[in-house]
Formats: sequence, structure tokens, C-alpha cells
Amino acid sequence: MGAAGIVAGLFWTRPVFTRGTPRPPSFQDYTLPIIIGYDAVTLREKVDLRAAGLRLDELGELRSLSALNEKIALLRLTGRLDEAWDTANTALRQARFTGSREELAASRIRRAQVQQFQGKLDEAAAELTHCVLESETHEWAGVAAFARENRGKVYFEQGDLEAALADFTAAVFLREKAGASSEHLESALIAVAVVESFIAEQRQTP
Repeated sequence: MGAAGIVAGLFWTRPVFTRGTPRPPSFQDYTLPIIIGYDAVTLREKVDLRAAGLRLDELGELRSLSALNEKIALLRLTGRLDEAWDTANTALRQARFTGSREELAASRIRRAQVQQFQGKLDEAAAELTHCVLESETHEWAGVAAFARENRGKVYFEQGDLEAALADFTAAVFLREKAGASSEHLESALIAVAVVESFIAEQRQTP
């Protein structure tokens, strides 16, 4: 069975988030409720574009770190990559001066996510590797999982399936260690299933 068939049963639907104030910082993607699934071939998020646009309008000119982080994800997922990059750099500067070291590492991961979507895979991998090493050295399980999962996505797009699988598997373990909810485990579990299926198909090919 191909990757799409294996993962189809894992897809899920979330309630759409359209109202409210920015949530406090976390090491997960701020846009979890507007992500409605994952593509079984690319591993990229499927997004409710209308909900994302409404949320961006709500955030407006808010400049708190949590608001900036949410904007980065929303802009990235809606394809506004130049704006996402500028916002990621603003958030990184703010985290450097006002946030903790964990928040700074998480901001670097979000900026690397934008680089991945821009096609700058080598740059994203290098940044994420730094974040993996730092977060695991300091035992920041949540940040380490965030970095591992996103580095796994970069490796996946580079065609290094074994490295991607190692990172996705580590991300599941780290999220469980950090006490993550089943929703926050979902994306890493889907990624593991997809990559394992691709590896199995490669091994079966004469």
C-alpha cells in the first residue's frame, strides 16, 4: 500500500479557530486549530485559508511575541513568505532582548520553517541542527521536539528518508516526554507513518 493509503486513516479534522486573543507562547505551531490535515505525500499542512485570513485580520498590528509568532505561522501557511520572513526576523530580535533562551530557540525554529517553505533547505537544516543541539543539551523537550520534527521535514524534502525518520521518531518520544496532547503528537505520528511507507516502497523496488 502506498503512503497515501497508509496515512488516509490518520487524517483528522479540527474545529476552526476564528475568534479570541493570542494564546500564550508554546513550542508548538500557534495555528494548530486552523490546520485541517496533512498532505500524505508532502507532509505539509492543509489549512483553512478563510480561518487563517480572519485570524490575521484579528491580530492586526499586535506586536507581542506571541502575536508575532502566530503571524509567522499564518503568513507561512498562506503563502505570504516574504511577510513571514520579515515577521520571523522581528520576532527573533524581540525574543533575543525580552524572551528566555527557550523562546529564542523556538523563534529560530519558526524562522527556519519559513526558509523551508522558501526552498532554502540547506539553510533551514543548518539552523534547525543548531536548535536541536541546544535544546537537547538543555533538556528542553518541547523545543527539541519542535526542532526535530521540522528538521525531519527538511530532510524529507531533501530526499534523506532515513534521517527524516530518525528525527520524526525522536520528535514523538520528546513530545511524549514533554506531556504533549494527542493533537500535538498527531503530526509527528503521521510523518513517521508516511516516511516508513516510502522507505518500505523503496526497499521493494527492484
